Amino acid sequence: MSHAQPSSSSGNDPVLRLMLGAIGVVFGDIGTSPLYAMKESFLGAHAVELTQAHVYGVLSLVFWSVTVLVSIKYVMVIMRADNKGEGGSLALLALVSSAVQGTRMSFLVLVLGVFAAALFYGDSMITPAISVLSAVEGLAFYTPRLDAYVVPLTVLILVGLFVLQSRGTGGVGKLFGPIMVLWFVTLAGLGIVAIARHPTILFALSPTYAIAFFITDGVVAFLTLGTVVLAVTGAEALYADMGHFGREPIRRAWFFFVLPALMLNYLGQGAELLDNPEAIKNPFYSLAPDWALLPMVLLSTMAAVIASQAVISGAFSVTQQAIQLGLLPRMKIAHTSSSEIGQIYIPFINWTLAAFVIGLVVGFGSSTSIAAAYGVAVTCTMMIDTLLAYLYARLVAKWTLAASMSLFGLFLVIDLAYVVANLVKIPDGGWFPLGIGLAFFILLTTWKRGRQLLFERLRSDTIPMDVFLRSSKKSVHRVGGTAIYMTGSVDTVPHALLHNLKHNKVLHERNIMLTVVTADVPTWPEADRLEIRELGSGFWRVVVRFGFMDIADVPSALKLGARQGMPIDLFDASFFLSREAIRPSIRPGMPLWRETLFAWMSRNATSAMDFFQLPPDRVVEVGTTVEI
Repeated sequence: MSHAQPSSSSGNDPVLRLMLGAIGVVFGDIGTSPLYAMKESFLGAHAVELTQAHVYGVLSLVFWSVTVLVSIKYVMVIMRADNKGEGGSLALLALVSSAVQGTRMSFLVLVLGVFAAALFYGDSMITPAISVLSAVEGLAFYTPRLDAYVVPLTVLILVGLFVLQSRGTGGVGKLFGPIMVLWFVTLAGLGIVAIARHPTILFALSPTYAIAFFITDGVVAFLTLGTVVLAVTGAEALYADMGHFGREPIRRAWFFFVLPALMLNYLGQGAELLDNPEAIKNPFYSLAPDWALLPMVLLSTMAAVIASQAVISGAFSVTQQAIQLGLLPRMKIAHTSSSEIGQIYIPFINWTLAAFVIGLVVGFGSSTSIAAAYGVAVTCTMMIDTLLAYLYARLVAKWTLAASMSLFGLFLVIDLAYVVANLVKIPDGGWFPLGIGLAFFILLTTWKRGRQLLFERLRSDTIPMDVFLRSSKKSVHRVGGTAIYMTGSVDTVPHALLHNLKHNKVLHERNIMLTVVTADVPTWPEADRLEIRELGSGFWRVVVRFGFMDIADVPSALKLGARQGMPIDLFDASFFLSREAIRPSIRPGMPLWRETLFAWMSRNATSAMDFFQLPPDRVVEVGTTVEI
C-alpha cells in the first residue's frame, strides 16, 4: 500500500510533539473505553456470571480484539492507505472510487463509502453521551446520595461543551495532550497496583482463555463480543486523524504508550473483580483508593469531554468533506482559527448533535442503557473499511489476490462476528445509531442524485458556448467592468448570463465563466489552482480547483490569476449566481418523496455567496424554477 507521508504534518515538527498532539486528540474515544467496557461485560444486557474463568475469558477477548482490530488491522495495515496523507472512510472512498470509475463496481463503492460516513453521525452522538455520563457516574459510586444529580450534571457539561464549539478549541486544545497523558499514566498506575496484588491475571493475555470461553459457554461467549467491542470503539479515529499528525507519531503513541496503559488498566480491573466481587458495580472506579475517588471523577470527566470534543470535531470534518464531494448541500462553515485550517465550526451540525446527545442522556439515563445502543454502527463501519481497504489493496496498491484475500478475509470474518453479535442490541437501543445512519444515508444519496438530475435538466435547457460566442459578436451592447458567472458546466452558457442578457440587454467588457471543481484529494496545490482559457470576444473560461479539505475561498483563488496574465479587480467585478427553485414532478428520476426532500434541502442550503466567501456587495442572484 501507499507509503506517502502526510502533507499536513510538517517535517520540522519533532515526533514527540506530534505524538503528544495525537494522544490528546486521536485516542480520546478508545482511551475512555475502560470507564465502561469491563463493567458492561458483567452487568450489561448480556452479562456473564462473575467467575475466574469468565474474567480471564473476557480479558483475553479484549486483548486479542484490540490486537487484531486496532493494532494490526488499522495501525499496521489500513493506515498505509492514505489520500495525500489523509485517512478516514471518505478519503478511502475517494481513493477506491478513482480506481473503479466507469466500472460496474463504482456504484457499490459509492454506497459503501457513503453508508460508512452516514454511520459515523450515529457514533458521534453516542460517544459524548456514554463517555461523559459514565465518568460522572463516579459520583454515585462515591456516594449514592448523588445519584439523582448524575444526569442533570452530565447534561450541564454537554451543553457547555456544545456552546463552546463556536469559539474554537485552539486555546483549550493545548491542554488536551497533557491531560490525556495524565489520564493514560493514571490508567496504567491503577492497573499496575491491582495486578501486583493478583499477578496471575497476566495469564489472561493468552488466547487459550478466549478459546476456552467459547468452547465452554458457546452462545453466551459469542454475545459477549457485543460488550467487548466497546474496548475497540474509536479505532477508526486513528485512521481518520492521520492527516493531522502523521502515520508514525500515531503508531508510536499507540504501541509505546496508549496500548500498554489501556491493557494494564483492563487487567487491573480483572484483578480487582477477582479480589473484590463487590467491584462489579463499577470496576473502573473500584481501582481508585477512597481518597482519590473524587479526583478520579474529575480527571475522568475531563478525559470524556476531550474524547467528545474529538468526535464533534470529526463530525465537522466529515461534513465539510461531504459538502465538497457533493454529498450534502452547502452549509455555513465558520473557521475558528486563523492558523489551523482544520479547526472549523458548523452551527447546524453542532446543534443537531447537541439535541440528540442530550436526548440520549435523558432518555436512556445510564451508561449501561446507552451501551446497549453502542457497537452496532461501529462494527458496520469497521466492516465497510475492511471491504474498501481490500479493494484499495487489489486495485491501487496492486497486492496479489492471495495476499489480499488471506489478510482481509481474516479481518472480514472477525468483523462479521462482531456485527452479528451486536445485532441482538437492536431492540435494546442499537436501532438508534442505525436509524441515524439510515437517515443520513438517505440525505446524502438524495442530494447527490438530485444534483445530478438538476444538472442534467439545466444542461438540456442551455446552449453550447461556441454557438453563443458567434452570436454575441453582432449587436449586443457592452458595458464596462467584469462579470463573473458561476456555473457547474464548462462548455455551456450559464443560465445567469442568459437571464442577465434577456432582462438587461447588455454584456460586460470582460465575462468570466467560473467553474469550481472539488478534486478527490484532500488539498490542491495553489500553483495549479486556476485553469484559464481565453475564448475570445471578451470571454474567459476559468476553472478553480480545491481539494475536499480545502477552504473554498473563490476571491482569494481569483487573485492568483495575475500570475497567468489575467489580473482581476474584484472591486470592479460583479458575481452573477443562479439560484434554482426546485419543483418536484412525476418525471422519471427519483420518487416524489425524495424529490420533495431534495427541494427542501436545496431551499435550506447556504447560498453560494456565503459558501464561496464572495463579497456580498458584488453579488447578483438570478432565480430560476427547475422541474425535476
